[in-house]
Amino acid sequence: MATQPKTLLPPPSWLSSESRRIAQLAEEPALFDAQRWFTRERAWINEQQLQLCRIPAPTFFEQARAEWFRDQLQAFGWAAKLDRAGNVLAVLGGESSQRPLVVSAHLDTVYAPVRPEEVYYGGDGRLFGPGVSDNGSGLAALLALARVLTEVSALDELRSALLLVANVGEEGEGNLNGMRYLCQMPQLPAVEAFVVLDGPSTDHITAQALASRRYEINFSGPGGHSWNDYGTPNPVHALSEAISFFIQNGDARMAADHRGRCSYNFGIIEGGSSINSIPASARAKLDLRAEEPEMLEELSNLLTPAVERGLERENRAERTQRLNAKIKELGSRPGGKLPDESPLLRTIQGVDAYLNIRSRIDCASTDANVPLSMGVPAISIGAGGQGGGAHTNQEWYQPEGREVGLRRILLTLASLAEQNRVHGS
Repeated sequence: MATQPKTLLPPPSWLSSESRRIAQLAEEPALFDAQRWFTRERAWINEQQLQLCRIPAPTFFEQARAEWFRDQLQAFGWAAKLDRAGNVLAVLGGESSQRPLVVSAHLDTVYAPVRPEEVYYGGDGRLFGPGVSDNGSGLAALLALARVLTEVSALDELRSALLLVANVGEEGEGNLNGMRYLCQMPQLPAVEAFVVLDGPSTDHITAQALASRRYEINFSGPGGHSWNDYGTPNPVHALSEAISFFIQNGDARMAADHRGRCSYNFGIIEGGSSINSIPASARAKLDLRAEEPEMLEELSNLLTPAVERGLERENRAERTQRLNAKIKELGSRPGGKLPDESPLLRTIQGVDAYLNIRSRIDCASTDANVPLSMGVPAISIGAGGQGGGAHTNQEWYQPEGREVGLRRILLTLASLAEQNRVHGS
């Protein structure tokens, strides 16, 4: 049976009005010149991305890249420094606006190059290497924004409104520690909005924070010889039973629930030292995510009975030596959501309409989680270009089309700064 074509609904009236306002703003001489600057300096931006991605910055070891980034910003004329968490903070004129717009990009990567030569441009123009897309593209955009604002005149209002941040601890077990520290700053209640640059894609606007929890499960026992000590409780067997129990019950819970997407992932399993030895320990690391806090809590509550099931299996015989187990929470990322009527959300949607970017509102786990959970307006967006292989050693980034993403960032910030001035904030 033939299906009827979908009818496209007209955009809401406010979006057309917002798009026209953005169009007028974009034609102002200074902003028009700044947008052209991104095209003129394409080669320089690409080179900056190559250089910064060659500096290893795995989570908890971002200092060398942070210092390089600080020095670059200082060379452009920004007052840049490292805070106690290791974040790079930069303003022009010595201090930021009373209601600053925070623009951030995270410094850390899941994998890091062993040698600089592992990060390189291929014959097809793509940049290859760990972290080149996530988040080399966001950091390169932050550098491009910093330089264009100092080289194009008549952008004083926008320059003074911004606090630039290259933060640590976004990936993995970093637990958003850099952003958490930043959000403890005394002036946080006065921050107008956060615009987080993470990855390249411009097809999304992350306006809902995906909550997550991460755990480490450890089983420990006496260990022994696989033949002579057979019957001694085995931590690997107990861990396997616990994982199996969790998966079975987690799948059943998720199948019966319709409160939004959720997921679990045992990303690391370790234990044992040889094939003919009963291990003395075994551990696993678990990542839980859910759009709704209640579902995340329910999945978390499955972990303790799963571990108890593993212990019961291995300790069921009458033995003097028994297994022990510990559950350790490695991190918890808070959830939150930007209201549909938020000026920040309407601004970025207006910019996208003007630039003919077909973006969607999505839910993801980013640095924006922290301000969103505190009720501070925040979004996470891509910096332009294309990328793939994130969180693998086969990561790549294609800078073609980057300028559209950079224009998107610039016009969004300029529009927000203008609104702040008009409303007297």
